[in-house]
Amino acid sequence: MTFINRSEISLKSFLPELIELRRHLHSHPELSGAEHQTAALVAGELRKCGWTVRESIGRTGVVAEFGNKKGPMVGLRVDMDALPIEEKTGLPYSSLTKGVMHACGHDLHTCIGIGVARLFAAQDPNQLNRIRILFQPAEEIASGAKWMKKDGAIKGLDALFGVHVYPELPSGHVGIRSGILTSAAGKLEIEVIGDGGHGARPHQTVDSIWIAAKIISEIQESISRQLDALLPVVVSFGKIEGGKAFNIISDRVRLLGTVRCLDTKLNSVLPNWLESRVKSIASSLGAEALVTYTPIAPPVFNDSYLTGLVQECAENLLGKENVTQLDMPSLGAEDFAEFLEDVPGTMFRLGVAPQNGNCAPLHNGFFAPDERSLEVGINVIFSTFLAWMENQEITKQSKN
Repeated sequence: MTFINRSEISLKSFLPELIELRRHLHSHPELSGAEHQTAALVAGELRKCGWTVRESIGRTGVVAEFGNKKGPMVGLRVDMDALPIEEKTGLPYSSLTKGVMHACGHDLHTCIGIGVARLFAAQDPNQLNRIRILFQPAEEIASGAKWMKKDGAIKGLDALFGVHVYPELPSGHVGIRSGILTSAAGKLEIEVIGDGGHGARPHQTVDSIWIAAKIISEIQESISRQLDALLPVVVSFGKIEGGKAFNIISDRVRLLGTVRCLDTKLNSVLPNWLESRVKSIASSLGAEALVTYTPIAPPVFNDSYLTGLVQECAENLLGKENVTQLDMPSLGAEDFAEFLEDVPGTMFRLGVAPQNGNCAPLHNGFFAPDERSLEVGINVIFSTFLAWMENQEITKQSKN
């Protein structure tokens, strides 16, 4: 079986259409779990180029397949949802939905998936392994991958690839890393229950606001003194609720925060450790604490073989100087990790900063990726898929 890479000619012929499609998606962002128009557009584009499409997989997700129905199957996952952020770029195709923006590049990811699909549609399906593309909803709330898994979206997959835009690298570059790429994440909710009273007589109360402040500071101290400093843990509180008036000491305070950890073993014991520490701090000051820890996502663990395949193909396409080995993982979370608990896979970083300028960070109202990165992402994935298929054929022949 011979796989022919026609990407250079084919992609350039329809790249302007993809850029226009990306701009349309950028102007019409949809929040997590509400990607109805995005999903309908994606499904229509895929059907037009001959892919078999299933809709409403994982609620608003789309799954598409192409190629030979027999043999190993390779997959690509791209996400579709936007964020509750007001756009500030001033671009002519800025978001038309107030307070909602594609500030994490998922519009670009979606078009990468469509571009890869169109390239393979130009091939003879009987000369290809089976290919599946997952257009995932609700990545920003770390729910979409679980929804899609429940609906069987990864059943039968032998390998899964993912991509995410990366403003720290210029367009034309990619970043790769074997092993842990992103951290595990959890949501931490704490309710401090004290005994309220008059603001002029704090000695007659159990001040829940003061105790909440002690919990916030002492948790950070406990991390640095009781946990291994070589295994980083981050606890950040993003929301505090409590109190009814300036002169009344509140009897209850609610804290809401996030927990990040790179080590899977430590991550498994963190919920109990945090609950024990928080309750101990509250109890020592005469209060009660209710602690709820909700796992969000496990770490993304990149398979070394598949990561090496991406690296090899990227270096062939872009040159070694444009492929960066990422020394450190990210404490950001990514629910792509949910798929990797069942299927070997890897995710690479796609540089999107302008060649002669800076790019605003992810989740920022000024985020504006260089659209030239679209071509790079499509070509790297397409070439990697072809290389994966070649290796599967070589393995098959060696066994025979």
